[in-house]
Amino acid sequence: MAHAAHVIGLISDTHGLVRPEVFGVLQGVELILHAGDVGEGVLDELAAIAPIEAVYGNTDPVDDPRLTQSVERTIGGLRIHVSHGHELGSPTPERLLAKYDADVIVYGHTHQQKVVELNGRLVVNPGAAGQRRFKLKPSVGVLTIDSGAASVRIVEL
Repeated sequence: MAHAAHVIGLISDTHGLVRPEVFGVLQGVELILHAGDVGEGVLDELAAIAPIEAVYGNTDPVDDPRLTQSVERTIGGLRIHVSHGHELGSPTPERLLAKYDADVIVYGHTHQQKVVELNGRLVVNPGAAGQRRFKLKPSVGVLTIDSGAASVRIVEL
């Protein structure tokens, strides 16, 4: 019997804005993981696509019951950690790998798209999906877990 790959949407730094393109890019994912700086109304909009789990960022209220400091999930045999990254001050893949013992680490905060693979572990910043800041293009990530291996694709919006 063939197994299906797990496809998970990764989004961060929406700051209250869900761009219309997000719905097309994340259509069909089984879960959305939001790496913080969510903003008003975003979780309700994204919930129309798939179930969502979200962490708070440095601009979110820490008392929002729908946001948590970190998300730890095991999907397709791989452990996934999601946090905003601001808890490390200035998050870098090296710092995140040293602090969290997961196979896939997802973070936000810097607004910079980043995918780093080190010793079979994956560190992903899907970039900022909300308002354009600096000269960075808005983006989201699509994480695929298949046969115990993770790959990610960053999609500019």
